[in-house]
Amino acid sequence: MFTNKETFKKVFCNRLEMLSGKSFSESTSRDHYNTLGSLVREYISSNWIQTNEKYRSSKQKQVYYLSIEFLLGRLLGNNLINLGINQIVEEGLLELGIDIKNIEEAEADAGLGNGGLGRLAACFLDSLASLNLPGHGCGIRYKHGLFDQKIIEGYQVEYPEQWLRHGNVWEIRKSDQAAEISFWGEVESFYHEGKLKFRHVNAEKITAVPYDIPVIGYGTESVNTLQLWNAEPSPFPHNKNILEYKRETEAVSEFLYPDDTHDDGKILRLKQQYFLVSASLQSILRNYKSTHGSLEDLHNGVAIHINDTHPVLAVPELMRILMDEEGMGWYEAWQVTTKTISYTNHTTLSEALEKWPIYIFKPLLPRIFMIVEEINERFCKELWKLYPGDWNRIENMAVIAHGVVKMAHLAIVGSYSVNGVAKLHSEILKKREMKLFYEVYPDKFNNKTNGITHRRWLLKANPQLAALLTETIGNDWIYEPKSLLELKNYRYDPTILERLYDVKISRKEILAKRILAQTGIKVDPYSIFDVQVKRLHEYKRQLLNVLHIMYLYNRMKEDSSFTFHPRTFIFGAKASPGYYYAKKIIKLINSVAEKVNSDKQTSEFLKVIFIENYRVSIAEDIFPAADVSEQISTASKEASGTGNMKFMMNGALTIGTLDGANIEIKDAVGDENIFTFGLKAEEVLHYYQNGGYYSNEYYYHDKRISKVLEQLINGHFPETEGDFEAIYDSLLTQNDQYFVLRDFASYVAAQEQVNDAYQDRSKWLEKSLLNIAHSGYFSSDRTIREYAKHIWKIDS
Repeated sequence: MFTNKETFKKVFCNRLEMLSGKSFSESTSRDHYNTLGSLVREYISSNWIQTNEKYRSSKQKQVYYLSIEFLLGRLLGNNLINLGINQIVEEGLLELGIDIKNIEEAEADAGLGNGGLGRLAACFLDSLASLNLPGHGCGIRYKHGLFDQKIIEGYQVEYPEQWLRHGNVWEIRKSDQAAEISFWGEVESFYHEGKLKFRHVNAEKITAVPYDIPVIGYGTESVNTLQLWNAEPSPFPHNKNILEYKRETEAVSEFLYPDDTHDDGKILRLKQQYFLVSASLQSILRNYKSTHGSLEDLHNGVAIHINDTHPVLAVPELMRILMDEEGMGWYEAWQVTTKTISYTNHTTLSEALEKWPIYIFKPLLPRIFMIVEEINERFCKELWKLYPGDWNRIENMAVIAHGVVKMAHLAIVGSYSVNGVAKLHSEILKKREMKLFYEVYPDKFNNKTNGITHRRWLLKANPQLAALLTETIGNDWIYEPKSLLELKNYRYDPTILERLYDVKISRKEILAKRILAQTGIKVDPYSIFDVQVKRLHEYKRQLLNVLHIMYLYNRMKEDSSFTFHPRTFIFGAKASPGYYYAKKIIKLINSVAEKVNSDKQTSEFLKVIFIENYRVSIAEDIFPAADVSEQISTASKEASGTGNMKFMMNGALTIGTLDGANIEIKDAVGDENIFTFGLKAEEVLHYYQNGGYYSNEYYYHDKRISKVLEQLINGHFPETEGDFEAIYDSLLTQNDQYFVLRDFASYVAAQEQVNDAYQDRSKWLEKSLLNIAHSGYFSSDRTIREYAKHIWKIDS
């Protein structure tokens, strides 16, 4: 059907009428999208079946990547590119009078993730398939994603995100492969053939139904699977109101990250996590047994990877299945489990290392809690042998202590590999956060620096730049991104540099058009596009960025001779619904934007844009347009970052702290091609451990700081009385936990360097070209090859 334009047009028109029940002239963009999506899915179906059959018949070792998030974005355009049929489709549709961009706009962003964690998982799936590696994703089919963000009078307002409102053309429901998940109830012990056994009785059961989505590799015949689980009622329990049971069941797969401020929300989150791992493990083990018979050598045929702590219940759940359903003893089951499961840690923030109260955990998952208790008991006995009498160490390392289950501890004890996601992050884990565990298990710890799929973030998102690269160095970079290093040979070529400039301007014009349509604000494509897009969190320090903008505005108002190259500051971020402080920062950004953008004296030089409802499809317009990439987290707090890599790959220059993968970017491009500032990680850690930081000193000794902070509370922003007192107090009364004021002067100086550097166009373009050239290392293909070789032991 995709061999040539004429065949495609004929098949497309026939399928359109058959699916929509409309004539071509009556059809809509959504009809066109559903038709094209169904054709693509049909086109790859034989490869999908053959890929799974190949894995089964060869008994090839497979990896299953368990993640609470998969931030896929739109799939149509990416799938067309990966299949190599995008040109035929685009030209054929054009001859039918259809612009493929309108079709792509009809596709909703899949509401399956929130930020970097979920986008990393999506990039990994793309690389696994493109490298012909046997790897699949396991997640939850959320009916609603995080939320749709609206900005109303500067405030974030959340609306339900409804990505499934019109169905999902890519998924296939597999109700015959459903699994049953048990909650509540009691554990009953009994003897069978002289052995003590346990069973979960009086449980409330729900059904997990899988929906499979194909993951199509670039230029290969491999089609892997993302399996998403939907929560549905089992036969209704006799002792419960039917409507209440139905509502509670469907809630399990209704929302990503339900509010866990209260116990009901905590119970729902823990339900989601167990639902994901239990359904996934039942499916994995069923498939494995069908080809291998016994589970004794499971680790030789399966690698189960848990992405952060959310799926850590895979450890006790695998133990439960092996013991209670397969009849293994504890020692045998523990050997299988700890050779099969590997774990990625994504944070150094203690609040992000999940801990579940026993009073919630034990009644909800009684058998799982018993197993976790036993894991803890045996682990603490091992520690006693290694460190007799050292109660303090054992208390700090225990899986269960002080009334909570510590999920990161369970992950480390129950896995064979623990990796960080950037060199600095992995070192901090070994030397500080997980130091005691590293001393016991030094061989478990390793680093795998994150990566992004260059096919999505360069080839698809920036076809103008991709075409220039291919014309300049050939297309090897698409298959082997390290080939981008050949661009270094053109760093002084004025023709290539000017063409690079033209590409950047064209992409800025595309983003400017979107900004005008969305906000009504006209921005100058020839201004510096300075961009910070990511989840809104205190440690990511959007606040530092906006305080600097306030300083620039103040200086321009005070000194009419002060000018700089026109700058457009662009923000995109969602704050978690219950994150009060983060929502105040969003309000501050919008209040600053309102004041700055409406001031005729300054608007020629300064614009501030907040793009609402930031998501993957918008990111595909933002990254190619950026000149400056804001990566300004408090050093030691950002595990890696992947936005920094996407900006770099599209030719933006980084202004950043020496944090996460910024350090590796700096090492790659050289000090002269990045702008760094602020405290180093060891200095931040020293302050945390020894004190000595007093934010008030910076307030009293730097007039720039005192002025912008006073403006938060003195009525500078009309109709915001009391809105920003929490920000003011956090910086002064609460001593500025993330060192915003300490790094302010250094940040201002680095921004002045950015401004000066941009004046020399050819030099700036040279820096930009070198960033692109070195970005190939940060492809997720490299990352996945490292996981495959050193952790999962899989090959194509």
